[in-house]
Amino acid sequence: MDFRIPAEFEEELGRYKEFISNRLTPHLGGWYAQKEVPRDLFLDLGGQGWLGLEVDGARFRELNPLKDALFMEHLGIISPGTGVAVLAHVSLGAKGIVLFGNDRQKELYLPAAARGQTLVCLGNTESGAGSDVAAVASTATKVDGGWILHGTKAFVTNGVISDLALITAVSDPEADRNSRISMFLVDLASKGITRTKLHKEVWIPSDLTRIKLENVFVPDANLIGNRGRGLQQVLEIFTNSRITIAALTLGTAEGAFRTGVEHAKKRQAFGGKIIDFQAKSFEVADFYSKIEAVRLLLWKTCWEKEHALDFRLSASMAKYLSVEVARAVGQWAADLFGAPSVIYEHPIHKYPMDAWASSLGEGTQDIQKLIIFREFMKREMA
Repeated sequence: MDFRIPAEFEEELGRYKEFISNRLTPHLGGWYAQKEVPRDLFLDLGGQGWLGLEVDGARFRELNPLKDALFMEHLGIISPGTGVAVLAHVSLGAKGIVLFGNDRQKELYLPAAARGQTLVCLGNTESGAGSDVAAVASTATKVDGGWILHGTKAFVTNGVISDLALITAVSDPEADRNSRISMFLVDLASKGITRTKLHKEVWIPSDLTRIKLENVFVPDANLIGNRGRGLQQVLEIFTNSRITIAALTLGTAEGAFRTGVEHAKKRQAFGGKIIDFQAKSFEVADFYSKIEAVRLLLWKTCWEKEHALDFRLSASMAKYLSVEVARAVGQWAADLFGAPSVIYEHPIHKYPMDAWASSLGEGTQDIQKLIIFREFMKREMA
């Protein structure tokens, strides 16, 4: 197996890194202060074909999984909070249309989404429905020509800046647990929608929003996928997005690691530089090895997806291990800085906080372990 990044990816990745340096890094302080990712960033990314889809007129195809992961990793190194805003649009919102939209829906919405002109988010989590996805209480009542949606989605990334939202709601309350939910594409400018931006201290500058739907009309044409299959659809979206969030979390770990090592090379304590103490050198070796192991597992997952293999197990393992490493590295790097690391504006502060956030997205650590266990038993112990 060839573990080198393809030459054509390297060239484009170089341009992507240059874009991040010129377009993101000088402005991050202002974005963090405002706690908002500007819309024009998505236009700039989309203009370069860096929003998960390559578009030729009305035709489209998804980016190569490894290329997409490399982009997300390097965005996560600089700003995990900006990265998750891109992730929410590409791997949660638009991904639902890619996977389950009909030809008309794809032609109508995906070109604008790929260019960053239209932003799409996913509204699934509710106060009483997080890890238990099937427990959503929002309702979709059938009426002539469409549906009436009613309920509240509690924690929606990009809910403030998005134009459209994929919303899950109970369409068939008398059906069994696996067949009662459907998925709808909702125009967030519709009458009856209220959006409330929530205060959070992780994944800054992306927004987290409560979306309240009060008798919102959604036309029949905006049913995504099949009626009663919303649960299965949102779970498949999460399976795909675990590749992206693993890449983002790998970047979070790497960003913390690099920042910590650079500081340890400079900081003097007890008559020498921190990096020269054997205890710290061993910690560097340990974390470097673990970061590399996560990267290899992530690349394997990308390879499986590219070759249309079952990547469910690898995606959950990559997500689980990336979080474990990012949590440990983030805390380690913050400890190297000492007291300054608790200051909100300090560069190291975001990494342990954002690693914590990664543990919640696309399924908690316990959910990943449950999936890993089930897949292991099915594959190895049947």
